[in-house]
Amino acid sequence: MVHTTIGDPLCDDLMEQLSSVRAADSDRFIRSAIEQPDDPALKDAPPAVHAFVEELETAPDWFDPAEFTGGIRAFHRDSSACLAAMLGGVLVEGFTTTIARSFFITGRLRDQGVRRLRQNNRHMIEILLPGGLDTRGDGWRLSVRIRLIHAKVRHLFNQSDDWDPVAWGEPLSAAQLGFALTAFSARMLQHMKKLGAVYDDDERDSFMAVWRYSGYLMGIPETILYQDYDDALALFEIGRLCEPDPGMESVALANALVNSAPVIAGITEPEARRKLARYIFVVSRAMIGDKVADELNYPAGRTLGVLPWFRMQRRYHHFMRKRLPRLTRESSFASFNTLLEVSSLQELDIEYRLPDHVYAEASRRW
Repeated sequence: MVHTTIGDPLCDDLMEQLSSVRAADSDRFIRSAIEQPDDPALKDAPPAVHAFVEELETAPDWFDPAEFTGGIRAFHRDSSACLAAMLGGVLVEGFTTTIARSFFITGRLRDQGVRRLRQNNRHMIEILLPGGLDTRGDGWRLSVRIRLIHAKVRHLFNQSDDWDPVAWGEPLSAAQLGFALTAFSARMLQHMKKLGAVYDDDERDSFMAVWRYSGYLMGIPETILYQDYDDALALFEIGRLCEPDPGMESVALANALVNSAPVIAGITEPEARRKLARYIFVVSRAMIGDKVADELNYPAGRTLGVLPWFRMQRRYHHFMRKRLPRLTRESSFASFNTLLEVSSLQELDIEYRLPDHVYAEASRRW
């Protein structure tokens, strides 16, 4: 319960101190803190900026980048299954929780849904690239950026009448984010296996290590940061038991998520979009189960044979890799490039602009 009442004390203090600084100076301090901590301009920054820099420069005792290799290998071998598990399973299940309330109020998924989903996918790709979580690697920087965005959204909510802290606790609380991380890691692996992905225990543990360090960079306190795969699954189940049934915010966001997928894939013809969305609803229902799907007001659909068909395709892929490795390399290359294409942003750089209004449509672009 304690974790539902706290966010990220260090970054929450950072946002409070930066609120009295000009937006241009605040943006500059944040970029320098992340990318150039020796920038002389930081001498004029508020004290919380220096505390933030000091924490970024200090890795936890358990951090070992050598542990990431197997998880990176497993991701790239089955990147299409990972993306499908993210879209149809992990993100949808994430929106069944009370974290949906903050997304619904801000309107981020409604106003800039496609861009946000691409950012989500890009983060996953970058942390699962070799060296992505090295200090100031793209995965490292994107993880820190997420931490700052969460802190800024908390600050905006706490200055707004749109959030009831007595009834709802802290917006984007440590409890919610710790739970979400178990979904992106352990629950993701479960969904990937349903879709036919193959990984051994070492690769599983390595995948978990990647997400654990990314979660640490996102500001999740170690008191609720999972230790390993089994611990993450236990936290996931406890979190689900503590959550109420999905509300109207969850229904709206889950359906918006699925209906956004064809847009991300670049499909412009209306009937083709509807056809793909219907198919994604069926696959997602097969992953999350009829009970949750019905709670989210999914369209009725039969799921018999859906997951076995996915698994058969994966077995065929692994068979062809042994028999015709050249074709398999081309297939894997095409699959990964498709993933990059649907996850790309117009901006190649990583921006550190933060929202300046609770409502996405009233905020500057970030």
